[in-house]
Amino acid sequence: MEIRLACVAAIAAVSAAAGNANAAKITECTKVGICYCVNDELKAPIQAKVERFRQTIAGERKAGKAVGYLSVPLTSAGGGNFTVNKEVAESAKAAIEKRFGADFVYVLNPGTLEADLPKGTGADYMLMWTALLEGPDGLGDFDFVYFAGPQDFARYFGFDGTNDMGKLDAYFDKRVASNQDFAKAVQNGLDKAAFRKYYALRASSTVSRGAHDEWNIFRMINEKRRGDSKVGTPGQIPVLFDGQAVAPPHGETAVSEGYVGKCAP
Repeated sequence: MEIRLACVAAIAAVSAAAGNANAAKITECTKVGICYCVNDELKAPIQAKVERFRQTIAGERKAGKAVGYLSVPLTSAGGGNFTVNKEVAESAKAAIEKRFGADFVYVLNPGTLEADLPKGTGADYMLMWTALLEGPDGLGDFDFVYFAGPQDFARYFGFDGTNDMGKLDAYFDKRVASNQDFAKAVQNGLDKAAFRKYYALRASSTVSRGAHDEWNIFRMINEKRRGDSKVGTPGQIPVLFDGQAVAPPHGETAVSEGYVGKCAP
């Protein structure tokens, strides 16, 4: 949920591995009480990006819009492709804003270039998103969160319930022939059968480590809101998955962690 999702948590996972080998690691904990082992040199850039995103949120809210956060897998692991996932994220953002009305809703897509952290790992990205999601007071800074699901990917690929894997087969061949970056990914090991199974059967925020953390973050934020006398249960942040509101038993249930964890002593 490898961000995830959120997230964008895995944008630089491969390229960062070698560059971060000698970087100083420190444990940073957030207002909702979760910790990440992050690159000490990225603390200042992360804080600067959080502040810029907060300014964006404030500007959209000043314009009268409800502000949502999109949790979407961006990793290339498991048969996926980063660039394709980035395009799905852009498609999902547009669809959500169209559904509710672009004059009334703004969706923050973590796949934006403004979120890029050179040399960043999944934990670094998740520290950034957690700081933004929890807000200055730990009670959250978004009006809703949307976890991308199978229908968001189906919309992008034009699935109609008939031979959808065949559509993926044709998409794969066409993209190899027309897109150099995709062709290079295939040369580097992206397999058509794995691609087909991933996007037909698996693709959603469920497969993203970052999105798993984001799910737990919103669960913890809503728990704090329910316990706050000034906010209470009616003030919980709505959670949507695959376009549908999440039922209370699901929204209040924790999932396995993604990048959460303190540095080893």
